[in-house]
Amino acid sequence: MRNMESGSGASPKGIAAIVGVGPKLGRSIARKFSQEGYTVAILSRDLGRLFRFAEEIAREAKAPVFAIRIDCCDSQSIREAFEGVLSLGFVEVLVYNAYQQQQQVSFVSSSSSSSSSITNTMISSTQLCPTSCVDVRIDSFEKSLAVSTVGAFHCAQQVLPGMVDRRRGTILFTGCSASLKGLPGFSELCCGKFALRALSQCLAKEVQPLGVHVAHVIIDGIIDSPRSSSPSKSMVEEQTGVGETSLMDPDALAQTYWNLHLQDRNAWTHETHVRSSDSNNFII
Repeated sequence: MRNMESGSGASPKGIAAIVGVGPKLGRSIARKFSQEGYTVAILSRDLGRLFRFAEEIAREAKAPVFAIRIDCCDSQSIREAFEGVLSLGFVEVLVYNAYQQQQQVSFVSSSSSSSSSITNTMISSTQLCPTSCVDVRIDSFEKSLAVSTVGAFHCAQQVLPGMVDRRRGTILFTGCSASLKGLPGFSELCCGKFALRALSQCLAKEVQPLGVHVAHVIIDGIIDSPRSSSPSKSMVEEQTGVGETSLMDPDALAQTYWNLHLQDRNAWTHETHVRSSDSNNFII
């Protein structure tokens, strides 16, 4: 565990633990909670990249940020990571944003009824490509399930006892359009995300009466770099035909996570479905 600190001490608000922090959504969520006064712990496998993010967020928010390595496929790694997180104080918020990255996603326009509407243009390195069920390696399938669901379950187990004891806390799981429907060629992604949605529903019904808010966020679209730090979208639009409103700003999505955390317990959302304003374009 490494502390990137521009402030002094942990926040009295508690800890926001963000699992699965990459350059887009995870980083934006961590930045939002840090700006709102939380001590943030960011977790992922790439510790070197985490250090860079932690330094950046701590400098901007003038607040302590802790970088902790975690492998969501490994139960021991999860336990050790959360020993570090829990040593910082009470975990008020857990965001589980980890996923097993596959190879590449085709972009489909819903305005076309032909299967030829799948373009050959790849929009970002985080996209996926369909793989026939018979070609999926069993170890890859198991790893995808482990990251999407088993890791989420185990991370929730680490923080729930403290939340239940205090009768407060928020757990937010990140889903996608594959959480809602099975798609040919995407068995790895869909099975993991289906199971994560079920986990979210089970936990919500179990711990809501105990004061813990559990919600599932379905992100139905392509997440771009933050508009505040990304270059002009004109080249992307010209090359891909994807307008700026089709690409989802991770900073705007982070605001959705923050709003869920702030909800009054008499009106908790258990699932929210987020799309861009250009609803004619979608993934898969």
